[in-house]
Amino acid sequence: MQILKIDPRTLKGNPDDARRSKSSPQADALLLATVKAVGIIQPPIVSPETDGGNGLIIQAGHRRVAQAIAAGHEEIEVIVCEAANDNGAMRSMVENIAREPLNPIDQWRGIERLVALGWTEEAISVALALPVRQIRKLRLLANVLGSMLDHMALGDMPNEQHLRTIAAASLDEQRQVWKANKPKKAERADWYNIARALSKTRMFAKDASFGDDLANAYGIEWVEDLFAPADQDSRYTTNVEAFLGAQQEWMTTNLPKKGAIVEVNNWAQPELPKKAERIYGKPSKSDHVGMYLDRDGKVQSVAYRMPEEKKTKGAAVSGGGDNSAVIDAPKVRPDVTQKGQDMIGDFRTDALHEALGRAPIEDDTLMALLVIAFAGLNVRVDSGASDTVIGAGRLRRHAARLLSDDGELSTDMETVRVVARSVLIDVLSCRRGMSNSGMIARIAGDAIGADKFLPNMGSEDFLLCLSRQALEASCTEASVQPRSKVCETRAALVEHFATQHFVHPAGRFAPPADELLDWIRAGAATDVIGAGFQDDGIGDAGASAEEYEGQLEEGADQDDPHDADVEADDGRDEFFDQRAAA
Repeated sequence: MQILKIDPRTLKGNPDDARRSKSSPQADALLLATVKAVGIIQPPIVSPETDGGNGLIIQAGHRRVAQAIAAGHEEIEVIVCEAANDNGAMRSMVENIAREPLNPIDQWRGIERLVALGWTEEAISVALALPVRQIRKLRLLANVLGSMLDHMALGDMPNEQHLRTIAAASLDEQRQVWKANKPKKAERADWYNIARALSKTRMFAKDASFGDDLANAYGIEWVEDLFAPADQDSRYTTNVEAFLGAQQEWMTTNLPKKGAIVEVNNWAQPELPKKAERIYGKPSKSDHVGMYLDRDGKVQSVAYRMPEEKKTKGAAVSGGGDNSAVIDAPKVRPDVTQKGQDMIGDFRTDALHEALGRAPIEDDTLMALLVIAFAGLNVRVDSGASDTVIGAGRLRRHAARLLSDDGELSTDMETVRVVARSVLIDVLSCRRGMSNSGMIARIAGDAIGADKFLPNMGSEDFLLCLSRQALEASCTEASVQPRSKVCETRAALVEHFATQHFVHPAGRFAPPADELLDWIRAGAATDVIGAGFQDDGIGDAGASAEEYEGQLEEGADQDDPHDADVEADDGRDEFFDQRAAA
């Protein structure tokens, strides 16, 4: 056996080499970087040709020779030995199998030794072809208790998450926990409970709304998590009280108009004021904003609406009927809950108002909408025969825009279009409650294509309002495989609709055909019943002007059927009060 210096290009490969598969490009790049940095540490083993040639055959070290050639080395050292009877087949097999890579503990100890000899982390990274972040991650093992490291060196390594938690704790804390959880000989350590005992709540900088000034004022020091992905802001602090205090101060100084800081319940959901109605659609200027901190310490906001104070007139009418017990059949959960219907009403109203403000509408359609808008359930127009005021104050401002200072009515179509849209926006509503226009608003929304202005209903908040049958129907429509559990089906739909627009069939404007037909028939029946007293109960629609004036004179002495409305005004107010309470 002798050592020679020889040109690696003259060496021949062994046809009986056990390693025939090509190594990965990453492994070749690692070996090449090492050869360039420190050369070949272990010389390849070669032997003379046995068939009478003068060349040398590689017995061990094919990859080292190939990477030495790639590195541009003119000569390398090789160990020359006699060829075995099997041409080195068993030697090649053993040399490739009986290997064990360095475990992380030995890697860390080797890196620390190199650092003590003057190597920098960047130089070590180049020599070992490892990222600098990996070198720093291994150096975190310097923060681990020595007895723990000795146990890890035996092959019982924790996973990365547990190792991260252990390295972040102090040595005193590690010593106490290791003393209580140290395994017996030949047993594996319970790294889960060890990491759990050493874990601390982390508040991340990416969740902070405050800046460096508040961080310095509260003494918050950010620590970088080297185990986290490199492209993320992994800074964190374990000073939870200081973090939450800084977030609270930021919310106090950045409250919007009509904003308030609200508390959260045991489920980290905001506790709104009593009788407050949460807004899921687009909030208006008169709505309130509540700010709160979620489980992760993030600043969140929620919009809500407070009810208007109403003056009560008289005692509420108590419902009659017998008090006999009635056994009802068990109720089947509807496809959409009451809360879901409220959300749909908000979605529809916002979309309808946006369509009325922006969508192209022909003049004839606009005038027709303006006419039918006053048939909405939320519109109250008192008879002109009474002495009450017609309409509400908020509608008067739109009419004033059509009048000049001299009282002349403007016929400029551009002005009329703008005012018509504004009136329709004030009148038409799909919100549940007193402001609901009923079937009229849905007909209007379908006529102007307001469906395309509806928001994406594929959110967690809305899908929580759907029954299992409705969720499975949505899965069929979206080609999503339903899951065995409702929560998993809902999560699959939320993920699917994160990049797509979803509108539930119950949320579209077009009313069902049977309900629309019943509504039309009811309106036609009302028209037939009232045909005898059209035009204030006097005359008919086909009368001439002279006949109509004569009928007015004759009717002056007759009882106006609308007088009953004037006398029953208080009863009508009670009806509207009861409807608002419902």
